[in-house]
Order: sequence, then C-alpha cells, then structure tokens
Amino acid sequence: MVTTSGPLEPSQPSEPALSVRQVLTLERVLAGEPEVVAGAGQLDRPVRWVHVAEAPDVGVMLSGGEMVLTTGVLLAGDEDKQAEYIRSLHRAEAAAVVLGLGRAFPAPPDVMRRAAERCGLPMVVLHRPFPFAELTEEVQCRLVRRKFAAVSLSESVRTALTGLITAGAPLQRLLDEIASHSACPVVVTNLAHRVLATAGERSAVDDVLRDWERIARQAGGNEGDGWIRAELGGRGERWGQITLCGYRGDTATGRLLADRAAEALVLHRMLGGTSAYTWEEQSAQSLLTDLVSGVVPARQLLPRARAAGLPVNRRAFVPLVVRHGDAARLERVLRLLGLSGIVAELADGATAVLLSLARDQDAAVLAANFAGRVRTESGEARTIVAAADARTAWDDVPAGLREAQHVADAVADSSAALDLPAVVRLKDVHLRGLIRLLRDDPQVQSFAERELDGLLCAADEDMLSVLRTYLATGRNKSRTAQLHHVSRPALYRRLEAIQTRLGVDLDDFEQAASVHIALLAHDAQQS
Repeated sequence: MVTTSGPLEPSQPSEPALSVRQVLTLERVLAGEPEVVAGAGQLDRPVRWVHVAEAPDVGVMLSGGEMVLTTGVLLAGDEDKQAEYIRSLHRAEAAAVVLGLGRAFPAPPDVMRRAAERCGLPMVVLHRPFPFAELTEEVQCRLVRRKFAAVSLSESVRTALTGLITAGAPLQRLLDEIASHSACPVVVTNLAHRVLATAGERSAVDDVLRDWERIARQAGGNEGDGWIRAELGGRGERWGQITLCGYRGDTATGRLLADRAAEALVLHRMLGGTSAYTWEEQSAQSLLTDLVSGVVPARQLLPRARAAGLPVNRRAFVPLVVRHGDAARLERVLRLLGLSGIVAELADGATAVLLSLARDQDAAVLAANFAGRVRTESGEARTIVAAADARTAWDDVPAGLREAQHVADAVADSSAALDLPAVVRLKDVHLRGLIRLLRDDPQVQSFAERELDGLLCAADEDMLSVLRTYLATGRNKSRTAQLHHVSRPALYRRLEAIQTRLGVDLDDFEQAASVHIALLAHDAQQS
C-alpha cells in the first residue's frame, strides 16, 4: 500500500509519472531496440523526468526520479569510473539509466551491468542509434500533459466534495462521489482496521471485504496493484484511513485522489456532517438496519459484518432489542462483560444489539447477565430487553432481529403493569404479541373501535388507563387501586362508570376478554 501525507498539511498535488516500463513501450523508444540488462524487477519505478548527461559525476545534478540517458563516451576504458557512475545514480535515486550502444560501448559493459544489478537500478541498452532528443521530448510532453490532467482532476474532485459538504451531505454521499472518480472500491476504517464505511460497486466491495483483515494488516503492498491509502486525522492525531482498493490509474493520480478524499473526510468529520452519530455508530446502524429490513440478503452482509469486527466464524448470534437504553450505555455494558457484539439505534427509540458468542457458551445466561447489567446501568425499571433464541446460522439472524423487535414493541406500552423476566421472549408476550402482529388489519381496527366506543368518544384517558391496569392485573381490584393511588371505593365507582359507558359486565369473563383484546389492539394501533 502507498501511504500519503497527512490530509491537513498544505501540500502540492503529487506529480503524475510514467513508469520505466511505460517509457520503454513508447513507439520512439522501441525504434531503438531497448534491452533491459539489469534491475528488471524495478521497472515499475516512476520516471519524474528525463535527463541527458555524459558527465561521470552526474549524480550530483539529480534530485531523484530521473531517467538518465548516456552514450558513456567519458566512461570507456575505465572500469572504476563505470562502477562509480552507476553507484552515484543509485545514491541520487535515479529511476533508470539508458545506455546507447555505439563507439564507446559496442556491447553492454559487464562492470556497469553487475553494479546496476547489485544496486537494483534498472539499466537499459539501446541496440540501434537513437536521437536522445526525441525521447526527451516525448517523455517530457507526456509528463506535462499528465500533470495538467492530474491538477484538473484534483480541482474537480475538491470542488465536488466541497459542494457536498457545504450542502450537508452525509458521509456515504461523499464516499460515493470519491468512488465514482476513482472507479474502484473505497473503504474507510478506524485505527483498529474496523470498516466504518464503503463505496463502489457492491460486488467489488464485497470481494474486498471478504478478505479485509488480511489486506488491512499486511505491512505493505504493490503500488502496481493500486492499493493506495491516505491517513485521516489532524493536529498530530490519527484516527483512521481511507483506502482506494485496486485503483487502475497511475499511482501518482491515485495518491492525489486519496489526498483530496482524506481532506474532505476530515473536514466533514470536523463539521459533524448532518448526523448526530459517529462514523462507527453509523456503520453499525447501517449494518443492523439492513439486517432487520431484509432488503439486502443476509449472506451479502456477512463480509460487512466481518470487516466491522464482528466474529462470524463458528459463532452463535443472539439478537436483542432494548427499549429505553441508549447505544453508548449498551456498548459500555458489552465491554464490561467482555462480550463481542455490535449496537445500533433503530427507529422509535429501540436499540438493536447483536451478540456474537462462542457456540459452547450459554447464550441464555449471558443474555440474562447483559440484561441485568443494562438495567443496573440505566437505573430505569421500564428498560425492556427483548431477545430471540440464539441463531447458529448467519442467514437466520435477520428473522431473529425482527422477532426481538416485535417482542420489544409488544410490551413497550405496558411493561410497568406486567411482571416481566429479565429477558423477554416471544413466549412471554402471549396474546399481546398476536394482537401486535394483527394491529393493521381493518377488521381488528373496527373491532377495537366498536368495543371501546363509549370511552374513545369521550376521549377519557384516565378511564382507559384504569381499565388497562385492571385487565392487565387479571381484574385485581386491590392491585389496581394501589397502582392508581386511589381508595377501593373510588376504584369501584370508576369501574362502574366504565362498564356503563361500554355497556359490558367486566365480571363476565368473555365480555372482559373481548374488551381486553380490543384495548390491546387500540394500544398497538396508537403506538
């Protein structure tokens, strides 16, 4: 991989360069019948400039990256000068040396060839007479054109990204723009190599993420493969990096794109974007939302989960949904208990948690420990922790998350009146869970309106509250009076009024059950 300079430091765009290999394929060069006699493994070195020089001490005139053209006329007959000539080019970090064969050297000189091989300096000989001026002109023109194109691209990218930031675009929109310019997958990670966001063609991104841990942690990479990264950070502190994965253009342009992208991402983070969440939270939220919705097949989300740091091989997954528990607190509980998992806020005040456990661990016990610690940390009795049974197959996780969400929703509005276990499961919601599933059915809605008409018309929330508690406690008058802080005679009067308005006898089991079902349906529709 190529690491670029920090994005917040003032810098000029990197100069686009031709590689030695590319120069040797130019039509004018091919006319000279070039032959690589040393340093064949270094032909991807960038050529920043072409320099014609016959002086033996040419190294002092170079600044690095030059392809030096020579006939060697001043080196003929002196092997020490020949070896030192090559060593001086190596010290000056020249890109390559091209020797035109002729009167001075009718054949490649062994001393220069061996010295170049030892130094790793590409050495090329031209077997046919060749006007160096033509090569110099050709390469310099191509370099100037590349530099102009690169500067134009740099400004185009910077303008587009700045416009998006000014308009308050989210992180994903910026990354999509970067991916469209680079035409390759783009990955943003934190310092632990956890993937925070991606952009690019979905199948190409998935191919990259599938082996991300090995890719991210390798010490280096081949520039020719286009793995280019730029650090994210400022004021002396790094907090992530952006990687262009398999960029197909020249390396210098790839570096430039990565730098412009890093500048934009740092600015976006400094300004806070349009979201109240960190990039880590947005990444988890995106993954869990996609799992819950089922819009993206679970199998396609597996590389994202693995790249986000969730253990997925030979694991058991416990889907949880917590009501009245914020994501930061839940993440803290995970760390305190040493559990692996991801956390994300969903809609309607619910927070999803996906635990990843070793298959020999007791999922039920660990889920109960987690729930107990969450309640202790939150200090709220109304905190609800709903769960589905552990899933050993990743493809079953979305259904588990939806089940946990359904359970949490089913008890959310009446948890204070119910004796709930530490972890609520589908078997604990009984009739309430069924009604929740049927709440949008028109016939169920009509039934609820008809049964409760006497109270709904009067919009008497106090009467509805008393009725709700009375039925939820199994028609226990003492418990209902206690929960509503009224005397029993006062409660009796309210119950009489409720029965009169509804035209029912609540002592009759069937009529009470009918009203109870209607009230559950009404509450489910309202929530």
